[in-house]
Amino acid sequence: MVNHYLTFAGANSLDYGVQISGGGTYGAPERVYEVVEVPGRNGNLLIDQNRYQNILVTYPAFIARRFSENVEGWRNWLLSHVGYQRLEDTYHPEEYRLACYNDIFSVETTPANLGGRFEINFTAKPQRFLKSGETEISVTSGMVLHNPTRFEAKPNIRVHGSGTLTIGDQTVTVAANDKEYIDIDVDMMDCRSGNTNMNSYVTFANGSFPVIPSGDTGVTFSGFSAVEITPHWWKL
Repeated sequence: MVNHYLTFAGANSLDYGVQISGGGTYGAPERVYEVVEVPGRNGNLLIDQNRYQNILVTYPAFIARRFSENVEGWRNWLLSHVGYQRLEDTYHPEEYRLACYNDIFSVETTPANLGGRFEINFTAKPQRFLKSGETEISVTSGMVLHNPTRFEAKPNIRVHGSGTLTIGDQTVTVAANDKEYIDIDVDMMDCRSGNTNMNSYVTFANGSFPVIPSGDTGVTFSGFSAVEITPHWWKL
């Protein structure tokens, strides 16, 4: 029999005797539209906001041994962490989420409080990130990147030196600087070298940070001594 579990903020639920069911983990988030009512026009005009809402991820769970000790430890672990934390489970071993625990912790106990059942409800970002997208890719000019999902990825791009980088039809230019590297964080829309802000050194031909669309995308560069891309593939 498989003992299914989750990990949250680095802790394995089995360390607290908590086993889970994955029935509440297969849903998808809501796409966000601005709804506009136009006089004289039937129906509504939908304006896509190019984003998805957060989603509730629910794990039915139980503790069958050392209940009092384990439930206290697990409850305090969940409630001691602030903001988004990494969430994984054995039902989706190739994925992870970024989730926050901000729910009331309520337990239904068995007779004599020997065990208990409860739900673990996380508020999660909409993306299911692929663990394969955490691998840094050392890019050679002319390489083709393959995005295995239907959604455009927002990578972290590390460039060494100065030069020009083109991803598909998106071009990034980095001016001469004295840093060992510059990180271009597309998701955060920020460019840094360690703790140093480097946004003034980086320009984008179309005014936007580059993304990696679904499918195959060519990458070329000149001037840089090296380029690494961590793609952050995701799906819903």
